[in-house]
Amino acid sequence: METARMLLCVLSVFVALVSETFMVLASFSQSLDSDFTFTLPAGRKECFYQTMKKGASLEIEYQVLDGAGLDVDFFISSPSGQILFSDYHKSDGVHTVETEDGDYMFCFDNSFSTVSEKIIFFELIMDNMDADEDPDDWKEYVHGTDMLDMKLEDIMDTINNVKSRLGKSVQIQTVLRAFEARDRNLQESNFDRVNFWSVINLITMLLVSAVQVYLVRSLFEDKRKIRT
Repeated sequence: METARMLLCVLSVFVALVSETFMVLASFSQSLDSDFTFTLPAGRKECFYQTMKKGASLEIEYQVLDGAGLDVDFFISSPSGQILFSDYHKSDGVHTVETEDGDYMFCFDNSFSTVSEKIIFFELIMDNMDADEDPDDWKEYVHGTDMLDMKLEDIMDTINNVKSRLGKSVQIQTVLRAFEARDRNLQESNFDRVNFWSVINLITMLLVSAVQVYLVRSLFEDKRKIRT
């Protein structure tokens, strides 16, 4: 009888842990961060839309990775059409908006450039999108927690803390990769420019040397006619 009771206790603890594991995996599967890289042709404007809830926040970070001047015009408008933020001829920027229900529009404008296209990276970070859900709903699936020395709430707090830090690490790494891509494109552009002008200087030096040799030789040529 005692053995059967112990087996039931162990089984109930196992079921509680398995239930919690499934709930944690479900929470990890929902990502509210996204990033995108696209090419903006010369003289064009591209707009994107994001549906938001009231009481949430939307953070937009963008960078111009490649293109002449490394600049672009940018603005964000609310669902009612009001311009919230606007940047002109900037290479990067970060804006945070406290949102309401509706579709937010953010646009990148390259219409001021008639020749050069731009490669643009942007990242969206959305917080408090699940504010309507009860964060304690998972507790009704867990039974037998009073037999654990450590409270499941403490475990969930620790896991959520690790999740948030991992998400922040991924965000920082993504931004650093964007900076690295922009710096690499800038260095490659400078490398091509240096090579081009080096070839021009080399050709000019060869022409000048040829002209100098011709002029020096012409000074020592005897152009008088010899009569016999």
